[in-house]
Amino acid sequence: MTDRLPSYGGQAVIEGVMMRGAQSVAIAMRAPNKEIVIHTESLTGIYKSNITKIPFLRGLVGLWDALGLGVRALTISANTQTGEDEKLEGPGLYLALFISLGFGIGLFFLAPAVLGQAAEHYLSINSWWSNVLEGIVRLLLAIGYIWAIGFAPDIRRIFAYHGAEHKTINAFESGAELIPEVVATHSLEHTRCGTAFLLTLMLLSILVFSLLGPMPMFWRLASRILLLPVLAGIAYEYIRWTSRHLDSQIVQWMVKPNLALQHLTTREPSLEMLEVSIAAFNAMRVQEKTVSL
Repeated sequence: MTDRLPSYGGQAVIEGVMMRGAQSVAIAMRAPNKEIVIHTESLTGIYKSNITKIPFLRGLVGLWDALGLGVRALTISANTQTGEDEKLEGPGLYLALFISLGFGIGLFFLAPAVLGQAAEHYLSINSWWSNVLEGIVRLLLAIGYIWAIGFAPDIRRIFAYHGAEHKTINAFESGAELIPEVVATHSLEHTRCGTAFLLTLMLLSILVFSLLGPMPMFWRLASRILLLPVLAGIAYEYIRWTSRHLDSQIVQWMVKPNLALQHLTTREPSLEMLEVSIAAFNAMRVQEKTVSL
């Protein structure tokens, strides 16, 4: 894997793609009139802080990518599709983030913890096995949730745009010409995908939480929330390390589960979708050069 894109990433949005560089982000969307609309802006705040340079703490940037920029990109894209002028900013944006984060933590971390505690109490199993059971339930919930929502037509289109984003970055990193017909030949898999981050986070939770001893329900639930940033930091460093050592056969074996899970969150994109993804990527690269001047 080349290091030409150490900080670049992408994300599918409604009828569009967001591409993030080291200093800027670009969102390309297919408007109702079928034209491609592009929105670009420079990255500020957490992206300019020292957190991005500190191992393990920089995993928080990955969480913000998935939540903050993701919600903002979805909002901009949705407004373009509907033609509405209302924007989700300020308190509205933070409320949406709070609800999204709360739902994710409640479903994938707190609910399995309650189930594990119940199993420990009613089935008389020790805390180690209840923590392992909790982790397995958490993993199955995450995979099942992704699999289930993939049947919705709108989500399938978002997953197809996700595939377009992967193909575009893979094409660029291989030095290929960025035209839809060429980009279409590249892989749907990418080692720095957010899906890989999610699976790594879930697997790490099984390992870390299984090492915790018995504790009251309150502290069991609190530990799942308090340790989430720690797990995110470790997961980010793992993804970063594996993406830089793909020449190793051992690392290639290690990333197979992450790449396999991406088949649930990606679909083969159309050439029109690839046009949008390429437009977002090119706009981001132009914006990166402009910000650097």
